[in-house]
This record gives sequence, structure tokens and C-alpha cells, in this order.
Amino acid sequence: MNEARKKTRRRYGAELNQQILAQCAEPGASVASIALSHGINANVVHKWRRQACGALPALQAPAFVPVSLPPAACAPAPDICIELRRGATSASLTWPLTAAEQCAVWMRELLK
Repeated sequence: MNEARKKTRRRYGAELNQQILAQCAEPGASVASIALSHGINANVVHKWRRQACGALPALQAPAFVPVSLPPAACAPAPDICIELRRGATSASLTWPLTAAEQCAVWMRELLK
């Protein structure tokens, strides 16, 4: 029988940890490629990043940031435009948007 070897977790120093986290913080950095270049699984580096964010709550963005916007100019509502074609005959209708419900009733009756 083969004796099972007890696997131990690899330990990384705080200096290497900080170096890798600094590389990951650079714009356009790929966590997977940085981890691979150091021979570390990317999941380990992701875990370090989560732990670093939890240890430094001051770096987290607030949940709500109020923003003031200029008032939007309200444009008048456009009309409903309907164009019907059947063979050589065509008809164009313009219906006010404020009477959209009546337009729907009229269309329902027309299409029966």
C-alpha cells in the first residue's frame, strides 16, 4: 500500500502578498496572469483581494452618492401615426397621444 502524504498548505509572506496586490491594483491588470507569473492559483489572489477590501473599509465606496441634475425640458408628446395599406389603397391617420385608449379601441374594431 502507498502511504498517503499529508498535504500542507503553502504559505506566502506578507511582502509577496503586498507586491501581488499592488500589481493587481494597476489599471488593466489581469489577476489570473499575475497569479500565474508568481506560480499561485488565481483563487488565492482573489481571496487576498477580498480580505484586503474587508480590512480597509475606508476604501469602499458609499452605497449612495447624491447627484444633482439640471431640470429636463419636457417636450410635447408626439401624436400616434398609423399607416394602413391594403393592395393599392393606403390610408394615413394621426391620433393624439392623449386619446391613446380610444385609438386602441378603434384599431381593435378595425382588425376584427
